[in-house]
Amino acid sequence: MNSAPSALPRLLNAALLIVLVGFMLMVGKPVLLPILAAVIAVYVLLSASQALARVPLLARLPAALHRLLVLLAFTAAVLMLLGVVISTTSQILRDAPTYQANIERLVAQAADVVGIDERPDWKTIRDATLGRFSLQGLINTILLNFTSIGASVFLVIVYSAFLLSERAGFAAKLSTALRDPQDAARTAAIIRDVNDRIGVYLAVKTLLNVILGAASFVILWMLDVDFPLFWALVIGLLNYIPYFGSLVGVALPVALSVVQFGDLSRTLLLGFLLTTAQVTVGSFLEPRLIGRRVNLSPFVVLVSLAVWSALWGLPGALLAVPLTSMLAIVLSAFDTTRPFAVLMADRVADYGALPPPGAPRRPPPA
Repeated sequence: MNSAPSALPRLLNAALLIVLVGFMLMVGKPVLLPILAAVIAVYVLLSASQALARVPLLARLPAALHRLLVLLAFTAAVLMLLGVVISTTSQILRDAPTYQANIERLVAQAADVVGIDERPDWKTIRDATLGRFSLQGLINTILLNFTSIGASVFLVIVYSAFLLSERAGFAAKLSTALRDPQDAARTAAIIRDVNDRIGVYLAVKTLLNVILGAASFVILWMLDVDFPLFWALVIGLLNYIPYFGSLVGVALPVALSVVQFGDLSRTLLLGFLLTTAQVTVGSFLEPRLIGRRVNLSPFVVLVSLAVWSALWGLPGALLAVPLTSMLAIVLSAFDTTRPFAVLMADRVADYGALPPPGAPRRPPPA
């Protein structure tokens, strides 16, 4: 008789806890986002350092030097990305008159097709749309965002360096902090499970995004689209976002080609080729290389994208899948929270053979 009344306070406490955690994530975004991004980056860097250790010429080098090399490469790649973004922004502002002329021509062609005698010129369109905004305010906002992104990227690089340097002594810290052998074994199993699943997923996903970005760069360069390197980087980065990232990655350069060329046939060809590259990577390469490392149902992936995007915007969307996967792994390690992990899973059968909490566990088969 007391089970129903006692369940209500637990539900209320859980709801209040979720609201409090969400509020703390929103308020703590400037601090938490660089830290979590650094943790995600370290998984990729460790996988890259392990790959370097398998290269014959580099196998004899110490592991610390492998990690240093991949950290330097990561820093150089991030700085190059920022440089490309800043350079592309200045070029877009410089080429804006050309885009405006092409927009006028497209509007005139559309007016001819529809049969409108009085064509709206660019001045009319600008006064009705862009003329309502302050260009100086827009430029200031863009520069402010670049400054904020640059500061966050610097923190991610610094945090990643310290996490890599302290990784070797983490096991000793864990055994000292958790004196209970069962708690230590449970925590070690959770960390091992996260490392196995998330590390491989992020490393292979990054490799696939590099392949997709390279193929997209070739397509954009062959069709003479402006800023091919920038759009290739954008396509590769947005491909971390499931479902919607690939669509947005194709739509952005295709939309630019409309105002650049004013030629519908070239725009359709660009969209077809970029979509073909996306389908090849997403439907053929990714299932074979990643397999079933991330055991999340499609609905949970969509919800996680909505939640993390609402909390942290685009960075939250990029980190949604690995963060939610980590949460599911942690929830599956405890009897009281394991049902939530099962509800989040796409393959429930993977949880049927799990040993009791505290025992070392292997990750589900890939």
